[in-house]
Amino acid sequence: MPVTRSTLALPPGERADYWHELVSGTFIPLDVRLHEPVPSAGTITSRRLGPLQISEVEAGPQTVDRSARRIAQGGEEYLTVTLQQRGSARLTQEGRQAVAGPGTFTCSDAGRPYRREQPDAFRFTAFRVPKAALGLPDADLRTATGTLFDGACGTSALVAAFLGRGAERAGGFDPHPAPRHALTPPDLVAQLFPVGGGRLDPQAPEHAHGMLTRVQEYVLLHLGDPALGPERIAAAHHMSVRYLHKLFRTGGTTVGRWILRERLERCRRELARPARAVPTVAAVAQRWGFVSPSHFSRAFRAAYGMTPREWQAAARLRPAVTPGPADRASR
Repeated sequence: MPVTRSTLALPPGERADYWHELVSGTFIPLDVRLHEPVPSAGTITSRRLGPLQISEVEAGPQTVDRSARRIAQGGEEYLTVTLQQRGSARLTQEGRQAVAGPGTFTCSDAGRPYRREQPDAFRFTAFRVPKAALGLPDADLRTATGTLFDGACGTSALVAAFLGRGAERAGGFDPHPAPRHALTPPDLVAQLFPVGGGRLDPQAPEHAHGMLTRVQEYVLLHLGDPALGPERIAAAHHMSVRYLHKLFRTGGTTVGRWILRERLERCRRELARPARAVPTVAAVAQRWGFVSPSHFSRAFRAAYGMTPREWQAAARLRPAVTPGPADRASR
């Protein structure tokens, strides 16, 4: 079950001390400095998924330091992947700096000093992973600290989308099989690290096909929503609209054409049902996301060479005959 703690109910003068204790108790021993004369309320909601801890944090401007003194107090066995959702953050570790904005993420190694500066009000989701679960040598882990990962490209996009969806759905997982679900995030995060301490490429395209498959599964689940479009699809997967279009180009089509083709195919199947079970053409079109009956009719004719009513009538007379689609909607 998720646990939520907040400083909202406290007088402003008491928030700083409690927030420091809350942050260190949730994550690892840290020093926290708030930058507002009157501290804003801060909230942390945490849940466990096997060995993975997922924490959603929302608060005002602040700086968090992980010093050698704090490392000596424990927690050095963790790596934290932080997905920025609102505001910006600057992570400094291993002599490198990464400035994160919404949709991007960073990795911090709790076994080495680092600083995370949040100059504005922010919201992020942090995934604390035991380093042992990644199965990587220390030299490989060090390549990711202080590195910005763009949640819109390549392997980084796949990780960002998976972690974002995992954070949204974690509370709905049955606690008994949870460890099985938790095996996947460490494996996926491990893909961000090069083998043998080589150069890190956060935009590597190896998993573009897997990401396209995930996006298409999402689209199929929401085909009936007339508001479904590139902006909503991209936001649901924590990627840019530009990268979404790039993914579909690798499949030889566009987002709009793929959605149209899948909607038309489902309408075609439904209109071919036995006469006693067939709804009206308008009802079928509306069920699969078409707002305009005239647009649906034109698109159906372009794809299959006949109007929806002609196809429905032909299917009733010759249910075993399926005319080949022109499928111009997919080109």
